[in-house]
Amino acid sequence: MTFVDEAQLNVKGGDGGAGCVAFRREAHVPKGGPDGGDGGQGGDVWLQADRNVASLLAFRDHPHRKAKSGTHGSGNKRHGAGGDDLAVAVPEGTTIRSHDTGELLADLVHHGDRWLAAAGGRGGRGNARFLSNARRAPSFAEQGEYGEERWLRLELRLMADAALVGFPNAGKSTLISAVSAAKPKVADYPFTTLEPHLGVVRFRDHEFVLADIPGLIEGAAEGRGLGHRFLRHVERARVLVVLLDLASVEGRAPEDQERILLDELRRYRPELLDRPRLVVGTKADVAQMPYEGVQISAVAHQGLDELLGRLGTLVEEARAQAPEHEPFVVHRPVEEGFAVARDPDGAWRVTGRAAQRVVAMADLTNEEAIAYVQDRLRRMGVEKALSRAGAREGDTVRIGPVELEYVEGL
Repeated sequence: MTFVDEAQLNVKGGDGGAGCVAFRREAHVPKGGPDGGDGGQGGDVWLQADRNVASLLAFRDHPHRKAKSGTHGSGNKRHGAGGDDLAVAVPEGTTIRSHDTGELLADLVHHGDRWLAAAGGRGGRGNARFLSNARRAPSFAEQGEYGEERWLRLELRLMADAALVGFPNAGKSTLISAVSAAKPKVADYPFTTLEPHLGVVRFRDHEFVLADIPGLIEGAAEGRGLGHRFLRHVERARVLVVLLDLASVEGRAPEDQERILLDELRRYRPELLDRPRLVVGTKADVAQMPYEGVQISAVAHQGLDELLGRLGTLVEEARAQAPEHEPFVVHRPVEEGFAVARDPDGAWRVTGRAAQRVVAMADLTNEEAIAYVQDRLRRMGVEKALSRAGAREGDTVRIGPVELEYVEGL
């Protein structure tokens, strides 16, 4: 399976259904009252962490997700059905950012964590809702509100207890395949591993998740190669295992390898150097350089018991000291009120969801509906705010995508 750890996602909430204009039709009642029903609410789009999803592959070729729209209202005060919500499964450890601003919106860490990505539109009210003493036979209803739509950027940071860090061809893939059921591709050329792998290690009383992170190169912290994409998978690891190639074909001394690798971690995120770490020399069976530290050979299964025992202890100690990763979710407050400002061309612009919703859901081809919109805006204080800001007879007023003409004293 192809591993994908970055993706773009377009989400759209379902549109609200339109309200209905209808009147009772009964024998001996020539002019029955209004009985148009409301439109149904559009469905929401939720992103939800799912332990059974391994990567973001599903979004690479199919980046659009849309919830169901509500249905329209009908006569006899029958309301339209609400659209079904859409739950979009993403891997545990997925972070979600605004595509436009890069703002972090959510970090879904554990199975079941969820975040509202796009709200469905409100259903329009039927004409029965507009019956009043002054309006005995309303001939208008509201349109359904469009569902929210936006582009998001998804990034996956693997959830692992320990991460293997080393240069390309340092033996990371061979090691993880030797100590777990993971079977990454292994070969004798640089950058064999172009994607991370997770393996569950069970050794004596220890059980932990080990991540094989693709090899780092000098300058990875500045984005050389695939540096940032690789390094971010180290962020959640409790323990780092730094692998030094004792049979390096480049002849780079183990001490130099360690210095460069730690410097890359420091430049990417300095706090990574505060994590517990174990430094290990690999390929001890074909070592070309002397090394005094812990040595292993994954091929010959040399030194693996000592490594796993020490690593299991470090993981348990780190688990006991570090708090569990908590999900992070931005809750958007309900927008209240409105604001008046001037556009560069001199027109007036009214912002604020309440005012925009009044206009967006109105049937502006209906004179009675237009009169209702004017009355609603007046009661909200929009007319007074425009007057105080300096609006004059005939000025253009923009509310959402709609342009209106300002009339004094309405």
